[in-house]
Amino acid sequence: MFKIGLGYDIHKLTEGRDLIIGGVKITHEKGLLGHSDADVLVHAIIDALLGAAGMADIGTLFPDTDPKYKDADSIVLMKKVYELIKSKGYKINNIDSNIIAQAPKMMPYIPKMKEVIAKTLELEIENISIKAKTKEKLDAVGEKLAIESNAAVLLEKENK
Repeated sequence: MFKIGLGYDIHKLTEGRDLIIGGVKITHEKGLLGHSDADVLVHAIIDALLGAAGMADIGTLFPDTDPKYKDADSIVLMKKVYELIKSKGYKINNIDSNIIAQAPKMMPYIPKMKEVIAKTLELEIENISIKAKTKEKLDAVGEKLAIESNAAVLLEKENK
């Protein structure tokens, strides 16, 4: 049995924070505002994983009202979610995702993002797609005020 999940996230850009996307620190004058490290790509993947497994969303599992998640490493959170879906008998087939940002350019960082995510989720790199898109200077993302991401995940129920 296969199950599909969709995830989405957006965070405002702000000064005084590191820009972490896909578990990779990106050189940029601004970072993303959030309770955790605000990794939009990883947050979208987490929500896609949770959705495919029929579980609650990232905000329910890791609420921004809980101080233990303040500045949390989203890769660590994704690993916890991966362990949860594995315990329900699922394995990840593949991930397809987009990072939508007017700036900075994401392409130089995508190979390392894929490597980090593949290692965390015990996947082959060729089963992870990360594409970089812009908003053609439209809306908050196009005006360089925010970065967003979306992801689709295909889970497979393992026969036991």
